[in-house]
Amino acid sequence: MLQTVRATISAIARADSQVVEARATVYGETGERRVVAYPALTGSLAVGDSVLLNVTATALALGTGGYDFVSANLSRVAPTTLGDPDGTEHIIKLRYTPHQHAVRAVEMTPEYPAYWEQSRTPLRGTPVVVCELHSQIAAVCAGVKAANPEARIVYVYTDTAALPIAFSRLVPQLKEANLLDNTVTTGQAFGGDYEAVSIASALIAAVHVAGADVVVVGQGPGNAGTGTRYGWSGIEQGSQLDLAGMLDGTTIAAVRVSGGEARERHQGVSHHSLTVLGKIAQHTHLVAYPAEREWEQVSSDLELGEETIRHRLSAGASKPGLKLLAERDIRVTTMGRTADEDQPFFAFACAAGDLAARHIITPTPE
Repeated sequence: MLQTVRATISAIARADSQVVEARATVYGETGERRVVAYPALTGSLAVGDSVLLNVTATALALGTGGYDFVSANLSRVAPTTLGDPDGTEHIIKLRYTPHQHAVRAVEMTPEYPAYWEQSRTPLRGTPVVVCELHSQIAAVCAGVKAANPEARIVYVYTDTAALPIAFSRLVPQLKEANLLDNTVTTGQAFGGDYEAVSIASALIAAVHVAGADVVVVGQGPGNAGTGTRYGWSGIEQGSQLDLAGMLDGTTIAAVRVSGGEARERHQGVSHHSLTVLGKIAQHTHLVAYPAEREWEQVSSDLELGEETIRHRLSAGASKPGLKLLAERDIRVTTMGRTADEDQPFFAFACAAGDLAARHIITPTPE
């Protein structure tokens, strides 16, 4: 059930137009709580404000980064924005919750032609790399840019993990480092450079509106898992691969591989990737693996697995992407492990980016 407490903001650690990180004190408690607020939903935040915190996840010791979330600022009412000049702020996200709000959906924006209706091959062969975990996004982007620095990368951010893209510390890092160009938030996720209702529309918008040479698809931080075969949020990877393929994209699966994972089911090629490739994805896709010899045994295990028999395993370079991640000082971890501590995880994702860069096409007029 929902758990809330009343607190007072004691310090602001970081703030911009999309997200505020702060500290708050709760009456009767010692110490401070780390809190996050989204100004679009709660209005501005200042030291001394009385706020209502959602503490459900921290009470259960779940992986939200140790944050509580501001549900309301009790000291001030968020400003009301009236009017919608062009009628495009018509789609509601976080629907049927106290924080439902209208966004300007890219599908309804008048300056864009009806790409969603006109094209027989909507993605025109554009490479689409689909990831399972948010941390793979960084390595995929580095793999692409290491192979083709001028390639334009658009990230389609899905709604099975953190819904506000502002919660991701990785996305602004990648943009600042010139490893990511644009974002599209889809479904109930919100806050991207473009907002889309569906993943299909988001993919098309990434190519036709945001000008992607490569599209990267994946959930935000906060992957949910139950320890069961099908009960985890990243399982969406399989259906997204199929959807991108049906829209005429060149689909590439970023495989989850670990050399430092304590849990046996994720050691080597993760059982998550094997489930996606063997059971969920129903069409044939490219499956990327690193070309370098040190990954030969893991790649061989992947190739010989019965789950990958209908897919096309394809090699991509991993070392240039790993080097670029380090040079651009991208601070990314998987389950708390850095690229140095779990190199196979990041190497396989870099290989997927390199493979995507080699499948970039020059579109012909329709």
